[in-house]
Amino acid sequence: MVKVISELEKLGLELTDEQKEAVKKSMGEELFSKAELEKKVKAAETDRDEWKTRAETAEETLKGFDGKDMDAIKKERDEWKEKAEKAEKDYNAKIAAREKEDLLTEAMKDVKFTSESARKSIMAEITASVSVKNGKLIGFSDLLEEAKKNDSGAFVDEQKEQDEDNQAQFTQPMGGSDTEKITGDPEKMDFETYKKWRNQNQ
Repeated sequence: MVKVISELEKLGLELTDEQKEAVKKSMGEELFSKAELEKKVKAAETDRDEWKTRAETAEETLKGFDGKDMDAIKKERDEWKEKAEKAEKDYNAKIAAREKEDLLTEAMKDVKFTSESARKSIMAEITASVSVKNGKLIGFSDLLEEAKKNDSGAFVDEQKEQDEDNQAQFTQPMGGSDTEKITGDPEKMDFETYKKWRNQNQ
């Protein structure tokens, strides 16, 4: 999903508060990106093809009733009805699972994990507990926070990572030099050598 107002502002459009409210009312605050729309269209086409196949199978089954007595037809009808109900139930379960997976993938896209195995493990835990209602994840934030608390090692510590990136890096000790360490009796050194020795040993 992309934020409509943010995208308009990226294009250099300066909107007043009234215009922003008008955009929210007419289009909503977020819209699907092109890639997301293509994914949903592809999913819809797959669903359409599945239903078409099922309809063709049903038509062939009905043709098989020709020339049979009523009891045989009723029996096969009931068997077919049972199969159809089971197929519909399985299909709805797959659609619900796919919707949940898509929503979770979107929700987790900015979460950093320490490894791929950690990501899969946390995703599996949250998938098993989270629910979907009206196209939204229910309880996701709480489950994610609980996972971070119980299994902190699975997540990248972004603050620590940032601190390490900002920390100054030294290639040698402060006050040192890139020359070989000077040793020996300082009382027997010339003045320049003595200064270097003193700097190294401060």
